[in-house]
Amino acid sequence: MNTPTPSSTSETDRQPSAPQPGEIRTFQLHRGRMRSQRQENLRRLAPRFTVAADGPPLDPATIFGRPAPLVVEIGSGMGDATAAMAAADPDRDYLAVEVHPPGVAQLLGLIEAGGLTNLRVVQGDALQLLRQRVAPASLAAIHAFFPDPWPKQRHHKRRLFQPAHVSLLRSRLAPGGVLHTVTDWPDYARVIQRTLDADPELVDAYDGWAPRPAYRPETKYERKAHAAGRPSFELRYRRR
Repeated sequence: MNTPTPSSTSETDRQPSAPQPGEIRTFQLHRGRMRSQRQENLRRLAPRFTVAADGPPLDPATIFGRPAPLVVEIGSGMGDATAAMAAADPDRDYLAVEVHPPGVAQLLGLIEAGGLTNLRVVQGDALQLLRQRVAPASLAAIHAFFPDPWPKQRHHKRRLFQPAHVSLLRSRLAPGGVLHTVTDWPDYARVIQRTLDADPELVDAYDGWAPRPAYRPETKYERKAHAAGRPSFELRYRRR
């Protein structure tokens, strides 16, 4: 293994629904106080720019006001990189999924400030969204940048990249669609790589670690990781 070199929607924001019996979430909600500006963003902008994680199948053309290739981002964090990618890629639509209210609120503000008609937000569980609302073979790409590594052995069952989840992600990609992930945890990077290699319908686009593409901005978290001596491990796979 080498070292890494404006269309609005009528849907309103919902909190992540309770897990089903036996369901293990890949995230943990953190409760805390939120700045007043972000609270105002949620109150004022969520009805315009959010999509529910559960419900009937999505009609992206209705949500975005046009037919276009759709990208789902799992875990958009505070949204700066997501907003920058959407702004630089106006021919595709982006659906950013995030569970933490401060990140959702900040991204809503960025959508309004940037006049981004090709970006909407889901506050909820990405796997639930993909199972319930995203049609098979319908996505141009899925992005999962710096997913929680859940480093403790007893928490590995919560990791996003495990065979059953990868099977779901891959099934929602159109032929030729891209599954793109990056992590700064070497052990998890190897696990992700083995798991993706094991899926017969996915092909490694770089036969190993991929370079960071120009379209993916370097995040604040990533810069801190690099300053601490933790390189990023990037992987891009295509669906056959």
